[in-house]
Amino acid sequence: MNRTVFKSIWAVIAGILTVVVLSVGTDLFLEVIKFFPPASAGLYETKLLEIALAYRTLYAFAGGYVTAKVAPKNPKKLVIILLIIGTIMGILGVVGGWNLSAHWYPIALVFTSAAGVWFGGKFGMRKKA
Repeated sequence: MNRTVFKSIWAVIAGILTVVVLSVGTDLFLEVIKFFPPASAGLYETKLLEIALAYRTLYAFAGGYVTAKVAPKNPKKLVIILLIIGTIMGILGVVGGWNLSAHWYPIALVFTSAAGVWFGGKFGMRKKA
């Protein structure tokens, strides 16, 4: 494999890590300060789920942005790969986390995260003025 392939793989991994590290870090922080209940208790309160949905959508945007910025070539293609991987992981999250929150939340997260990645990638692909 040539160097561009490795850099492309890294761009997608960097996007994934951005989303995961920010999401898990924020979740843990909010649990530590007792804003969120422990993960084992589940999260069912609508206001808290709305907050989680908002910051996870922003983090998906950041992941798309990072992937587009790190991409050595074809950033749009790499953002789409990130979007597909994220959507698959989101669908698995719907199935695996069905009883850990209100049912609307993981479904909404799949759609808002996909939109976040796409728009973050588009923002990251903008040319400088």
